[in-house]
Amino acid sequence: MERVLRSVGVSAAVVLLASAAVAAGPPSGPLKKCPVDSVISGTVCMDKYEASVWRVDPIMNASLVKKIRQGKATLADLTAAGATPLGTAGDDYAPCADSGQNCADIFAVSLPGVTPAAYATWFQAQQACKNSRKRLPSNAEWQAAVAGTPDPGPDNGTTNCNTASTFVVATTGSRSSCVSTDGAFDMVGNLYEWVADWVPRSTACGSWSAGVSPTGDSQCLGGAATTGEPGALLRGGYFSLGTDAGPLTVFGTGQPSASGPAIGFRCAR
Repeated sequence: MERVLRSVGVSAAVVLLASAAVAAGPPSGPLKKCPVDSVISGTVCMDKYEASVWRVDPIMNASLVKKIRQGKATLADLTAAGATPLGTAGDDYAPCADSGQNCADIFAVSLPGVTPAAYATWFQAQQACKNSRKRLPSNAEWQAAVAGTPDPGPDNGTTNCNTASTFVVATTGSRSSCVSTDGAFDMVGNLYEWVADWVPRSTACGSWSAGVSPTGDSQCLGGAATTGEPGALLRGGYFSLGTDAGPLTVFGTGQPSASGPAIGFRCAR
């Protein structure tokens, strides 16, 4: 580096140093504060709740969009502005396409006491997070944030993680004991959650060894497919997976274009 600086002169050296600082990224120390809709997990602000998705006109409702992006929007704010909840009873994201095109008016919001959005493809989830000035968490970030969430035994239907329902998605935060050490709710059961990572699409499933996870959380990360779309990782399990759901549950069988009543997501900053 010193030889390079000598050869290009002082002005260029300043540019090089500035570029190096940008490449290095933000400081890696712990965060001091996150928006109220999220919790601190290491250096990440992880949404406290699975995402609800709302259709909001970004021009007519610019003040609401600003609140969403600041993590300050409430259910009352959304209702008063006439925002439309999406993905609660079917795939109603159109004109936002499965590919993530034409999605400028959908926003992911972390709220308690609402039905989280399902039926979103990975691409739609990514766009909803992006429009809210967030992103899908990485697999590693999700794994760090889920720590401390109880690994399911029987589901008592009230406080435990929602893992033994039949097509019943619990409202966000209503399962009071299904919370991680960091304070994130419903990371086990309720809805599978997309994370950012893609893998070769998996075709074989199993479970973690008893030495790692006594309840045998499911994993599908073997026998990679050689044709078709790649896989995008889904975490945590869903409302009917029973004891196969858990903090180590991971599926790589889902194509990023997949969607359904058991697939949701949460965002991070």
